[in-house]
Amino acid sequence: MVSQKEYKDIHQKCLSYFEKAGIVLTQNEVEDLEVTDFGLDRVQEMGLQLVVYVNTERCCAKELVLLPRQTCPEHTHPPVGDSEGKEETFRCRQGTVYLYVPGSKTDEPKALPPADKKQYYTVWNEIVLKPGEQYTISPNTPHWFQGGEEGAVVSEFSTKSTDENDVFTDPEITRTNENEA
Repeated sequence: MVSQKEYKDIHQKCLSYFEKAGIVLTQNEVEDLEVTDFGLDRVQEMGLQLVVYVNTERCCAKELVLLPRQTCPEHTHPPVGDSEGKEETFRCRQGTVYLYVPGSKTDEPKALPPADKKQYYTVWNEIVLKPGEQYTISPNTPHWFQGGEEGAVVSEFSTKSTDENDVFTDPEITRTNENEA
């Protein structure tokens, strides 16, 4: 669990990332900024920060912040009810994002997962996103991503998000909102 001190520190860092990217948040969005460590208590290494603008039955829009070399672990967005799973597009706004999806393995990937968790990363086709570049991930597709040396801000546009149903390759991961720290 993210400590209150660490949460406040990361929260402030995220606000500076948004400001640098020219993204203006409302006071409610600032207060609702989510910080998650996926239940691993290693948020600086494996975590994600996000703000949800809208999440309806038809669409979702979010802003994601990745700290330098912070990894969002491998997962899928599986079918839920009548939905085939979430389709999402990542558009890099600031920094660099290394995104990994199925396909030909990249010989020398620029991002590496934590050594003790490497067995839970199975897709190695590297997509490098810089500001203004985007990539769409099909439903139920395994993927993971990591911020570059300077971190990153990413806009996510998708079909309905049901993060609580995400399936992570690492069985130790839990998806909880930790902005109550």
